[in-house]
Amino acid sequence: MKRTYFKIVFVFLFIAAAKLSYADDGYRLWLKYDLISDASLLHEYRDLVHAISIEGESPTIRIARNELENGLSGLLGFAIPQTNSVNENGTIVAGTYKNLQFIKEADLHNKLTKVSGEGFVILNATINGKKAIVITANKDIGVLYGVFNFLRLLQTHQDISSLDIVSYPKIKIRMLNHWDMVNSTHEYSGLLSIWDWHTLPGYIKPEYIDYARANASIGINATVLNNVDADTRFLTEEYLVKIAALANLFRPYGIKLFLCPNFSAPLRLAGMKTADPFVPEVREWWRKKVDEIYKLIPDFGGFLVKANSEDEPGPGDFNKTQADGANMFAEELKPYNGIVIWRTFVYRYNPEDRAREAYDIFKPLDGKFAENVILQVKNGPLDFSPREPFSPLFGGMPNTPLMMEVDITMGGLGKDIYLGYMAPMWREALMSDTYAKGEGSTVAKVIDGSLDNYRLSGMAGVANVWRQRNWTGNLFGQSNWYTFGRLAWDYNLTSKQIADEWIRMTFSNNSKIIEPIKKIMMESRENIVNFQDPLGLNMLYGWGGFRGPWTNNSEHPNWNSPYYHHADSVGIGFDRTETGSKAVDQYYPPVAEKFNSLKTCPEKYLLWFHHVPWTYKLKSGSTLWDELCNYYYKGVDGVREMQKIWNSLEGKIDREQFNNVQMLLRIQLEDAINWRDGSVLYFQIYSHLTIPKGLEKPQHDLSYYIITLSRDKIEAAKMAKSIMKELDVKMK
Repeated sequence: MKRTYFKIVFVFLFIAAAKLSYADDGYRLWLKYDLISDASLLHEYRDLVHAISIEGESPTIRIARNELENGLSGLLGFAIPQTNSVNENGTIVAGTYKNLQFIKEADLHNKLTKVSGEGFVILNATINGKKAIVITANKDIGVLYGVFNFLRLLQTHQDISSLDIVSYPKIKIRMLNHWDMVNSTHEYSGLLSIWDWHTLPGYIKPEYIDYARANASIGINATVLNNVDADTRFLTEEYLVKIAALANLFRPYGIKLFLCPNFSAPLRLAGMKTADPFVPEVREWWRKKVDEIYKLIPDFGGFLVKANSEDEPGPGDFNKTQADGANMFAEELKPYNGIVIWRTFVYRYNPEDRAREAYDIFKPLDGKFAENVILQVKNGPLDFSPREPFSPLFGGMPNTPLMMEVDITMGGLGKDIYLGYMAPMWREALMSDTYAKGEGSTVAKVIDGSLDNYRLSGMAGVANVWRQRNWTGNLFGQSNWYTFGRLAWDYNLTSKQIADEWIRMTFSNNSKIIEPIKKIMMESRENIVNFQDPLGLNMLYGWGGFRGPWTNNSEHPNWNSPYYHHADSVGIGFDRTETGSKAVDQYYPPVAEKFNSLKTCPEKYLLWFHHVPWTYKLKSGSTLWDELCNYYYKGVDGVREMQKIWNSLEGKIDREQFNNVQMLLRIQLEDAINWRDGSVLYFQIYSHLTIPKGLEKPQHDLSYYIITLSRDKIEAAKMAKSIMKELDVKMK
């Protein structure tokens, strides 16, 4: 008997030790339902939650029931019984209002009227004389969103004794754009796509379900499966069947699927001589293709189209406008209530100023798009730079719905290597005032449709989800996926609020862990801006694998860094004022006047709008050259501080989480130093000024940094030799 007892104890201790040594590989994202660590709070929650009663049997309600049961069991540490009635205190009652009309809580009907189809209400109520928590909505998907919200309250240790939550999305389309290709890789990173096209539709990976859960937990309701540089094979029957399998899987989670079509598909797939949207045969081909898609996917969302940009085909190839192209698709999708999302990332290699082009092309077309077309506009006028002013299209097209596109992948900010929390960047754009209808006409009010009464509204994020165990490579990449969903649901949430939620759900509810990580996150994006593109410099991350302000190897001038910084012996910066490209004229007068003046232009946009002399005195009293150098060095110091703070957390958080970030921060610091030193040395050749006293001197010459910051070392060596020779001539 003793021997059996000791065996049981040994097994128990072995399991306990295994759990203690288990590393958190990041797969669970923010959906961790581990036992509440605060003993007193756990006791309080257990007093308030005893049973679950969920009305309904739809696939979505079944998912909500399972999520609530699993979440509560994990968080509270015991199996939560399910019941069909409220006969004891502490029952959680969930379901649509139609199924819960026995609840006579005052004003519940009025609250639900406010939340529309996707919103929800969570409140404490008394039912049959018993205390209960009610999670209800008008539709099943609202119930699921409400369940995730309730679980988030417990995960983040919030009070659930006096709940009165009325929540609904401010934006209708909350979409992830996957720039994934037919060979199951991602365009930006080259990493493996989450979609394994080879095994679909027969094999449904568990990751697909967990991906859908993660999106539903933050309110994302749409996804585009393929790259905007679209491969025509995605429109073939072979791939549409695969896509339909994913649509069936995602449907109960409230996620609609969209596709990126290639505009020239009639030529490439049907052998036609043209893809002109005015040719009847072309329109008939698209009509049949749309019919084919909807037979397989009845709730198909529609098309996201990239046209006439970066050598992609479009209506411009046939002397037709962007509206002509969009409206062709819109006509075929309209009978199915499908929509066209048309990207405004269109430019024709304007020799004067690429930043003007989207506005110049689309502004004259305002009001000429079909009612089921919405334009997708990048947050800035260019291309996901570390910092850009908001695009002037926001507020500039009152008769055409606009949605904002942001880059979750951090393509211009270090991709999955750098630690960069993007909430401050996206809120910077969302809260920018367009003055389109006077003060308070923010970009957020444009994209939610309230400023101009748009029927459609949306926000899209280029997805950073790869085929990696922790989904995003850098653990902090998860925070940007999470942030996108939360901001698209409610852009009034602050960066600190969202960071606090994510840290608590990912790491710990201990303030000694929350506060240092929050400090790192809140300063991270600014650190990248400082060591890479300070004072409004932009698009200096190069072309074809090269990074740095010297990159000049593309045949297209505006794919090269010097096009954007305009450094010369006088100064640096792109003149977009009345004396330059006049890009300021695209903004409403209060904004244009502020940007146009060297004295009133915010210094964070200074070199975006002005070509400024090296010796110009800034608000700090320093010359432009000294301040530029100071910002580069400040960026490196910021990364060092992040590294120092993170290292202080060793032993306080999961070791795999810790190691993941620690190693990547080492790479980021090395990168930041190389960026800083290379940039300062390069611009020094133009300024002919010395690096300010007190700042450490670069350890190598410029050619070293040109080669170091390139993936192709052989080609970089040739470039370095060419640049050094050219700069030597400039110096003479």
